[in-house]
Amino acid sequence: MTRTRLLFHHDAKLYRTLTKVVAVCPFTELEESNRTLFKQGTEQNYVIITEETIFHPQGGGQPSDTGRMTGSAGAKFNVVSAKMDTVNDGQVLHFGQFDGESRFLKGDSVEADIDVEKRLLYSRLHTAGHVLGAAVRHLLEKEIEGFDELKASHFPDSAACEFKGLIEGKWKEPIQERLDRYIAAKMPVEIDWWDVDDFKAHDLERLIPDQSIVAPGEKFRVVNIVGAEVYPCGGTHVDTTDLCGTVTAKKISRSKGVSRVSYNVS
Repeated sequence: MTRTRLLFHHDAKLYRTLTKVVAVCPFTELEESNRTLFKQGTEQNYVIITEETIFHPQGGGQPSDTGRMTGSAGAKFNVVSAKMDTVNDGQVLHFGQFDGESRFLKGDSVEADIDVEKRLLYSRLHTAGHVLGAAVRHLLEKEIEGFDELKASHFPDSAACEFKGLIEGKWKEPIQERLDRYIAAKMPVEIDWWDVDDFKAHDLERLIPDQSIVAPGEKFRVVNIVGAEVYPCGGTHVDTTDLCGTVTAKKISRSKGVSRVSYNVS
């Protein structure tokens, strides 16, 4: 099967679309590695694969979109989670349950709708995480030995960015001040596509991702917070930093040479 086209990579505000069903698979017939993706799975659940998707699958620190698919004959499928296939590279698995007895068939046209309120929250959190990362880097890159940005979570109840190096509590207020400045500046958040030479041209070799995350010949997707930082990123974002809302650096914790700055949006 071919890779699922990720429509949200090009338009994060596309909340409804028509697509075709590529496969309908009962949860119990999934490969074991794919069944483990959905620990809540039962005999009542199915996985739907479509030609393209507006559902952001869980990954890159961002939660999965949820929503619904509706067939032209009236069958309805509630999408409770989307994740990347562990067996077929580049395919998105839409996990959930049908309403009633009607089912989709391969080749059916379906209308997909995502939960817009959740998408907007996840986009705000994801952009805010990058703004926080930029604020901390610009403040502390030359202040803390061995500093680097590590992983991040953009989940509503556990949003945080991790950094290599020990960030003392005295930096919390300066981080918040820099964060507030970047949010108030209404910095544009732009999506672009770079190859390895583009990273080198911007003196950002440290950010070059593993080539395996894209199909052969494709460029890497990056988010450019204009005036702050560029990040390789497959997530959804708001158009300008002020649309994140109020972003608060909640707490700085430290363990084994890694500092974790938690945050929220309101």
